[in-house]
Amino acid sequence: MHETMGNAWATGIWRDRHSGTRGHALMTEEVGRTVPALGANEDAKDADAVLAPVKFFSPYTGWRWYVTEWDAATGLCFGLVEGFETEWGYFDLTELAEVTVFGGVPAVERDLYWEPQTIGAIRREAR
Repeated sequence: MHETMGNAWATGIWRDRHSGTRGHALMTEEVGRTVPALGANEDAKDADAVLAPVKFFSPYTGWRWYVTEWDAATGLCFGLVEGFETEWGYFDLTELAEVTVFGGVPAVERDLYWEPQTIGAIRREAR
């Protein structure tokens, strides 16, 4: 069982300061509680078996970020990123939240209809 960042919500929590423009927060308390803490999956024997509870995407660039771990206090995430390349990496929710196009339209959104999938299933679907 993984440890989530449930206690961080009561103390210091990352806040999406652009949710009003977007119409939804990139990360809500409810969704954030489903994501393991940073480092929780580092001993996973099979990276394809790791679950991605959250997906962010940009309808303008085609990039996708699949969150497998995060720090609720800072917004730092780790997961699979599909952009110029498909690779594991860290990304910052604040940076994603602040990226805009067309005079202030948020460029990154959370997939509100996302059902958690394993990284293996995501990779198979991308082929």
